[in-house]
Amino acid sequence: MDARSDLPVADRPSSPPATAAGRLPPPLYFVASAVFHYLGPAFAVLLFARVEPLGVAWLRIASAALIFAAWRRPWRRVSQLNAATRWNIAGLGVVLGGMNACFYLAIDRLPLATVGAIEFLGPIGLALAGLRTQRNIVALALVVAGVWLLTRLRLAGTPLGFVFAFANCALFTLYIVLGHRVANDGGGNAIDRLAAAMLVALVVVTLIGIRPAAPALLSLPLLAAGTGVGVTSSVIPYVCDQLAMARLPRATFATLLALLPATACMVGAVVLHQLPGRTETIGIALVAAGIAIHHEARQ
Repeated sequence: MDARSDLPVADRPSSPPATAAGRLPPPLYFVASAVFHYLGPAFAVLLFARVEPLGVAWLRIASAALIFAAWRRPWRRVSQLNAATRWNIAGLGVVLGGMNACFYLAIDRLPLATVGAIEFLGPIGLALAGLRTQRNIVALALVVAGVWLLTRLRLAGTPLGFVFAFANCALFTLYIVLGHRVANDGGGNAIDRLAAAMLVALVVVTLIGIRPAAPALLSLPLLAAGTGVGVTSSVIPYVCDQLAMARLPRATFATLLALLPATACMVGAVVLHQLPGRTETIGIALVAAGIAIHHEARQ
């Protein structure tokens, strides 16, 4: 009997696509997503001196949405989808817009590693909900311990920064849930559905971000930098997420998200010179150990 038949419907991955992309190991997509998830925002922090955080968020979403629109032309397929799928796409778009705005407002006030750690709290709940073996309980314990070591010395910043960080955490959790639904809705290409969601996100973030983004619209270097942030922060990682979500159970994907605080720490060190100490290095090792022993429920 297929082990996937014992998983809740929302937690079942779809069949791997019969393409070159589908033959690559799902964790490979996740690792690529994790690296770009914070590499782009690390560069975005460097833009904050010239553009307000909400303006940078608009540049990220707008550039990604336009790239997806030119690449996939999602409006040609949305009308063929059922109502439930269209609602999932709309919900994902609203979440993406709000999540990106809160994320940039948070990293403007807090270290990147701190925001990454808080962002991980929601996925912990999703991972706990999907635990079925003692091995995976041990794996989760290791990654939680690692995240604690990565962040316990970095919890400094403004109170408002923590408000935005926890709001981003809640929205990130919704992103995982809705992202899995969009990836596994069936009918057509999941990237087309993601492209449609990005257009919805553009509408949402334009309401709050177009005015702060105005300086960049009048400067070719800033516009190019903002576009680069959009490619590295939204196009590459969100496509990788969809390819991984389509083939990984939701609980496994949530557990793999333990890589995010470790990635944030390493990217922060390389790009922003927020160097990790011995404690943070041990934390990264614990996270890696937990990921290594985690066993996918569908295997």
